[in-house]
Amino acid sequence: MSTSLRVAFGACSVAGVKSANQDAFAALCGQGDAGLLKGAAAVIADGLSTCANAHLASQTVVTSFVEDYFGTPNTWSATKSAKQVVSSLNAWLHHHNTTAQHLQDQLLTTMAAVVIKSNTAHCMHVGDSRIYHVREGRLDQLTEDHSRTQRGQVYLARALGADRHVDLSISTQEVQVGDLLLLTTDGVHAWLKPGVMQALITHHSHHDLEHLARQLVNEALAQGSEDNLTALLIRIDSLPQETLEETHQRLTRLPIPPVMQAGNKIDGYEVLEVIFCGTRSHMYRVRDLSDGTQYTLKAPSEQFAEDAMHLDGFAREEWVGQCIDHPNVMKTFLPKQSKRFLYYLGEYIEGINLRQWMYDNPKPPLDEVRKIARQVIAGLRAFQRADMVHQDIKPENIMIDVHGRIKILDFGTVLVAGAEELVSPLDKSVPQGSVNYVAPEYLMGESGSFQADLFSLAVVLYEMLTGHLPFAEKSVKQVTLKSYKSLKYIPARQRRIDLPLWVEACLQKALQPNPLHRYAALSEFLQDFSVPNVALESELQRQPLAQKDPMLLWKILVLVLLGLNLFQMYLHLL
Repeated sequence: MSTSLRVAFGACSVAGVKSANQDAFAALCGQGDAGLLKGAAAVIADGLSTCANAHLASQTVVTSFVEDYFGTPNTWSATKSAKQVVSSLNAWLHHHNTTAQHLQDQLLTTMAAVVIKSNTAHCMHVGDSRIYHVREGRLDQLTEDHSRTQRGQVYLARALGADRHVDLSISTQEVQVGDLLLLTTDGVHAWLKPGVMQALITHHSHHDLEHLARQLVNEALAQGSEDNLTALLIRIDSLPQETLEETHQRLTRLPIPPVMQAGNKIDGYEVLEVIFCGTRSHMYRVRDLSDGTQYTLKAPSEQFAEDAMHLDGFAREEWVGQCIDHPNVMKTFLPKQSKRFLYYLGEYIEGINLRQWMYDNPKPPLDEVRKIARQVIAGLRAFQRADMVHQDIKPENIMIDVHGRIKILDFGTVLVAGAEELVSPLDKSVPQGSVNYVAPEYLMGESGSFQADLFSLAVVLYEMLTGHLPFAEKSVKQVTLKSYKSLKYIPARQRRIDLPLWVEACLQKALQPNPLHRYAALSEFLQDFSVPNVALESELQRQPLAQKDPMLLWKILVLVLLGLNLFQMYLHLL
């Protein structure tokens, strides 16, 4: 199996019977990490002929799309990257059009683009430029034109630059080695029936792609095409799909270092202190012998030398810490010299974890909890901006340094949207995170978003305020959940009566088992955790007592039954 993406491009674009060609195309396959994490991109554009400078619109779109797509963070998913690029291009074109003095000076264009990443083609388009998929001679159209028919005439319904916000259609198509993807402007597909296109592709498939693209264009001209014509072909030559053996070889390229003691040296670092030695990993405080800088050095345990999932998480932990630069997220660093062993360097944080803080502060003031929440949310928003989900927020993974600054740790289970799109032989179906803090959607077999991190944070805050968990503790082996309704929330005020009702309402919404009923943004949760939300509080007050405080209802029923028994005894004595 190959570990790299290889594609071949071929294109033909001509003015046809027109005096100028207002079509444009561009294509690029990333190399190295960009080839793996960004894939390959191809795009065509058809400038609207009613605009005098339509060629500027189409050329700007295709060149900028390819350049800007590969300039987006590697952590972003293909869809997020493409949406961001297209949105920016549309905003630039629309701004130009709003300031243009004449209609013919506007810049409007259609666009169709494909991003091939791992074994998936991400297809997106605006207007009537099309994308086709060809496998074993069969031609399938993947896009639907954004057009409407009025009095027998076909008009474009969408174009880049026409509106402030662009409605980009996106779909995905699984691809295999040998597949073709074909992008065409309407000067080609409006004049060639699908059967003719399929026959041409089948007949000329043994030629190079540029020859095939030229044949499609020439046939459309022969059929009477009156527009500019562009055909862009992409052939899948190899896909980056590792076998389990290849994955293990990559992850175990370096040996795991032996367990170390204070005074030991490794790659120019001296061990000053053993922070902990666990069954899964070992952590040390080390000093750079060249400049005295202190770091945390973390290495996997020898017991997990054959565990590809554990080693994959370890490699991910180092990478994530280098991708995110935020004061509330622990940083990781590249060593100054080549590593001879498998480990990573993290910033040394002098302080305690949140679990110890909770032991020391069993009933903290609400304002102290809020200060910690504010910093954790700031760190989680850095993950969100990078298109990542932490997936393992718990007290042990939150540090408080000697200055009171919060640091989020442990990135071994972080979901990276850009990396999750890559095909992997590793089984990642087991829910991520610690069982009593993990979001219910994972236990339901669903994927998580920032709302999963919000749920885990809300569990931590609930525990900080009450000393208890908001739901009955789960078994360590419990990795599935049959229904969201099986989780029964225990009101925080049942554990700590001095909590304001508005805080209860806020926690209850953040801890909704079904993510659809949680906050839609981390900022909304922080706002309601800081300032009373009167509407939310009123909604809680309107809840039936059985739902709002089942324990109180149970106590009332017990008292009523006790009273009835006493009354019956009194009547019996009479």
